[in-house]
Amino acid sequence: MCRTKTQTNKTDINNIRSRTHLISLFIFPKHMTTLSTSCEKMHGKKKTLLLIIIIFLLLLIPLSLFITTVDLKSHFFSFPLTQSQPSKSSSTSLCNNSPPPLKIFMYNLPVKFNLGMISHEISDNVSISSGNFPTWPMNSGLKQQHSVEYWMMGSLLVNNEDGREAVRVMDPELADVFYVPFFSSLSFNTHGHIMTDPDTEIDRQLQIDILEFLRNSQYWQRSEGRDHVIPMHHPNAFRFLRDQVNASILIVADFGRFPKSMSRLNKDVVAPYVHVVESFIADNSPDPYVSRTTLLFFRGRTVRKDEGIVRAKLAKILEGYDDVHYEQSFASGATIKASSEGMRTSKFCLHPAGDTPSSCRLFDAIVSHCVPVIVSDKIELPFEDELDYTQFSLFFSVKEALEPGYMVGELRKIEKDRWIEMWKKLKDISHHFEFQFPPKRDDAVNMLWRQVRHKLPASKLSIHRNRRLKIPDWWDLKRR
Repeated sequence: MCRTKTQTNKTDINNIRSRTHLISLFIFPKHMTTLSTSCEKMHGKKKTLLLIIIIFLLLLIPLSLFITTVDLKSHFFSFPLTQSQPSKSSSTSLCNNSPPPLKIFMYNLPVKFNLGMISHEISDNVSISSGNFPTWPMNSGLKQQHSVEYWMMGSLLVNNEDGREAVRVMDPELADVFYVPFFSSLSFNTHGHIMTDPDTEIDRQLQIDILEFLRNSQYWQRSEGRDHVIPMHHPNAFRFLRDQVNASILIVADFGRFPKSMSRLNKDVVAPYVHVVESFIADNSPDPYVSRTTLLFFRGRTVRKDEGIVRAKLAKILEGYDDVHYEQSFASGATIKASSEGMRTSKFCLHPAGDTPSSCRLFDAIVSHCVPVIVSDKIELPFEDELDYTQFSLFFSVKEALEPGYMVGELRKIEKDRWIEMWKKLKDISHHFEFQFPPKRDDAVNMLWRQVRHKLPASKLSIHRNRRLKIPDWWDLKRR
């Protein structure tokens, strides 16, 4: 027969009384009688109070034993007294649980596709490792800014896994993704930079050869290249046959010269340029706002194509300001050094669109801790799912920037405290834009591999859909 809750509670209370009486008799059967007799003889208030305290303490013993065996909350309360909270230790452990490094299989290509363009001393007979990986040439000029492909390859030759987002595996069956170390940007800059030069045929042939190599790979065939990473950082990299590898995860500077059917943000990774100015390591001025006397700085080419026509217009808009430096310049060792000095002594550095929406100038400004002023309506930025650029950069539309006096006026309104916050933020995040060998935790190349990881779910979805489709993908047709 089922008991009601009221009956249950009465039974529990009787049990309490019974347990208390039995335990008290067990603990002090004779002493209670003696104590009672003594109390009758006591007449002072102090002695009576002492007796009450002793009895109270003795009663606590059985009561404590009962509490350990009965859940009072479940018997007397039908609602929770407190909301359960996760322990601090469990919360901390969740935050510290980072996924294991991405497993990358890197194709072993003939050196003509990569390091042979850097050093003629390297041959196919030599196995490339971290010990003999050639340093990037110091006299490479602007080739350096598109050298992302080189740093990504180097990161896979290092054995130390501490802080790394990707590790190389020698068994392709274990790979999460496949890296194609074809230096397509360096190939363009080395063989086809002028485009009409006969040497551009070398660049074309390398693209033909690498495509043939990939099509013969069972792992390329298995996914049609969807789980392959191919660097194309220069806007003209892989320009002859890039439409043949458009299913792959491409590493790009921006999307200025890519049709939407080939390259798009949800599939590909936007990589920063490799900065050409030296990083401002000793930026320890006690008052950087005062020591940086130039309000706005720009040095570079002012005649550009496409969206870059804004540069020539800005040259006229920004004339006549004593604290604005806007100068036409061509890249050389001397002008790069002058640009570095100018950025380090300026509060804001202007980044207008060039032939494409982005340029190396933005990342030179970041490592110089000069607050970027970005005038590029269609720019896409690296690592933007992890970095909020509005915390250390300012943005103006082309229309706003070309309104006389507007942009400079808005910059003058920026108070010192806000500028200092942005300057500090630049110092905090600038390491994310450093390419180095061997790589370090959260530097540019590790950030790039992390971005590749973020693209893998979409890649796997595409692979699985493609296996069952019987007609051309209608989503691809919509993008054309």
